[in-house]
Parts: sequence; C-alpha cells; structure tokens
Amino acid sequence: MRRAWWVFAIVAVISTALTAAADERQTPAAALTYSAALSRALTANPRIIAARLRRPINIASRDVAAERLNPEVRVEASKETPKEGYTLAVPLELGGKRARRIAVADAAIATGDAELNVAIAEVQADLRRAFIARVIAENRLALLTDMQMLAQRARDAAQARFDAGGVPRLEVVQAQLAFADAENQATAARGTVDATRATLNAVLAFPLDAPTPVETSLDIEPALSVEAVVARARQSSAELRAIDRRIDEQRARIALAHALRTPDVTPEATLTRRAQPEFDTGWRAAVAVSIPIFTTHLAGVRVEDATLAQLTSEREATAARISGEVTAAAAVAESQRQQFVRYRDEIVPQALELERMAEDAYRLGQTNIAAYLQAVQSSRDVRLRSIQAAADLQNAIADLERAIGAPLTPTP
Repeated sequence: MRRAWWVFAIVAVISTALTAAADERQTPAAALTYSAALSRALTANPRIIAARLRRPINIASRDVAAERLNPEVRVEASKETPKEGYTLAVPLELGGKRARRIAVADAAIATGDAELNVAIAEVQADLRRAFIARVIAENRLALLTDMQMLAQRARDAAQARFDAGGVPRLEVVQAQLAFADAENQATAARGTVDATRATLNAVLAFPLDAPTPVETSLDIEPALSVEAVVARARQSSAELRAIDRRIDEQRARIALAHALRTPDVTPEATLTRRAQPEFDTGWRAAVAVSIPIFTTHLAGVRVEDATLAQLTSEREATAARISGEVTAAAAVAESQRQQFVRYRDEIVPQALELERMAEDAYRLGQTNIAAYLQAVQSSRDVRLRSIQAAADLQNAIADLERAIGAPLTPTP
C-alpha cells in the first residue's frame, strides 16, 4: 500500500512538472516585442501552418507526374492454332510527355511556395494591426488609470478645501463626478485590453486567456519616399511573385499541351505455342499507334494559351493596382508619422505641463475646481489624441505593408 502511494506521488510530481513546462512553452515569460511576436507568428500561426502543408502535397504530386506507364501482359487461349499466346505490350510516351508533366509539377511547387509567402505577408499585416491594437489599448488604459488617480487627488483636494471652509459643496460634487467618469472610462478600457489580448493571442496561437504581456513603447518607422516604397513593391511583392510563378506554371502547361499532341506508341511482342504440325513455339511482333483523328489536343493548347494571356493581363492589372495602393498608403503613412511626431515632441509635453500647473494652482487656491477639471480634461483629450495618432500611424504602416506585400522591416 505504501509503495502504491509512493508511485502515485512520483506520477503526480512528474505530471505537475510536465504541465508547468507546457504552460511555459505556451505563454511568453517576458513582454513580447513586435519582432518576437512576428517570429512566433511565422512558426505557430494556424494559417501559415496550413499553407505550409501544401508543399508536401505538391511534392507528392510531382512523384505522381514522374510515374511511367505500366506494361500490359495478355494471355490468349484459342481453339485454333496457335492455341496459346503470351503478349507483352510496353506503352511508350513520345514527345517528352513525362518530362513536361514533371516540369508542370515543379512549377506548381514554386507556385505553392509563392502563395505561402502571400499568406505570410497577410498574416504579418494582421499581426501588426492586432499588436498595435493591443499596445494602444494598454497605453489608453494606462492613461485613463492616471486620469483616474488624478481625479481622485482632485476629489480629495476639493474635500479638504471644503472641510477647511475654503470652497462650496459644489466643487466637491464636481470633483466626485469627474472621478466617477474617469473610473468608468478606465473600466471600459480594461474591457478593450481583454478583447485585443484575445485577438492577438489568436494570431500568435496562444490560449485566448493567456496574459501575454507586450512591449508598449510606440516606436515609428523612419520616413520613406513614395518612389522607394513603389520600387520595393515591384521587387518584393509576394502577390506579384505568386502571379509570376503561376505564369511560369502556365507556360509549363502549354508545353505539356503541345507534347500531348504527339501520338504514343505501344510495341507488342507475343510468344505463341501449340501450332502443330507447323511449329511448337513461335512469335509475332506488332506496334500500335494512336491516330490523332478525332482528338488532336489542339483545343487543349488553345485553352492553355488563353489562360496564359489572362494571367499576363492579371499580372499587369495587379502591378498597376499595387502601385496605386502603395502610393496612397505611403502618403497617408507619412502624414500620420508627421502628426504623431508633432504630438510626441511638442503637444503632449505642453499638455502635461499645463496639467501640472493647473493642479498646483488649484492646491494653492488660485483657481476653482471648474478651471482645474477643464485643464485636466484638455490634457487628457490631447494625450488620447496622441495615442490615436500612433494607432493611425501603425494602421497606415500595416496598409502600406499589405500593399507592398512585404514588411518594411526585415523578417527575423
């Protein structure tokens, strides 16, 4: 009995250790940076994992394309002589059909890899949006929490001045109302943080309720010229590369369609027996050739040629669309960057100074509660607009990355 308890205790300890190790692997221990989140998404995002599973399918399809035709064996029995016949027929593909099929399969593998890069680029754009939404929500909550504490200090100061007989009851009520409003907004901000956490965790394949702390600094990309980003889009767009690989695959299909117009040949060799009194064992040979009278595969060539023309036109239209989207997104991103920099370097510091001066003035009895609360509200609105400007900037960068089809920063 004691031995059973010892075994149970050891199993429990091992299970607890394994569970703790699994939890450690599932959730990050330190605050996630955007770079770390991107590395996690590239390896764990369900959409990317599903897209990567296409490559084994394409490789298996190449093995299918490389298969050769099976020989045929025919055994005949007849009342006439020769009474037995054993025939071996080996179909031969002419015109390079097998090599053309393999070329199509290789092109399909390259197309699948290019479409995987498209999925990766889209996940990167989704990750940036989800990550910045989480960062903005955390910064907004921190700001509103500070405003709540500030409103609490204002309420306590108003109560102290009222108790001293320096201000009427009205100021205390106004301060209490401002504190309740700040507390209500902070509560709503906590709900937004929970929602953005679940969205980001879904992209990163973490449990939806995992804490996943993130780095909340709001760094910005350096200024980029429109010409530079348009050139980068033409060179590194995953969408354009995917269309180029589809065009290559289609050219391989055209070559295969032309090869299918060549008739195949099937040589046959037959061993005959029991044809007495003429002979006991004999042979005969034959060659079968399909004659392209009803099916010439010319229609198939026309289909593949038309498909290539359609893909080429689609490629030109996609390139034009990407150039327009990149130009527009770059202009928006640059204006948003300038707005955010102005808020960060000029407007927010002035708002914080105004807030500090208003609090000091009220504590010294130089102003009433209405002027103080108005200054605090003005400072809060400016800081909230600066956070929104950061969100608009990051969303504009996400639009720009989606239009380019590649991240602005190198992928880790």
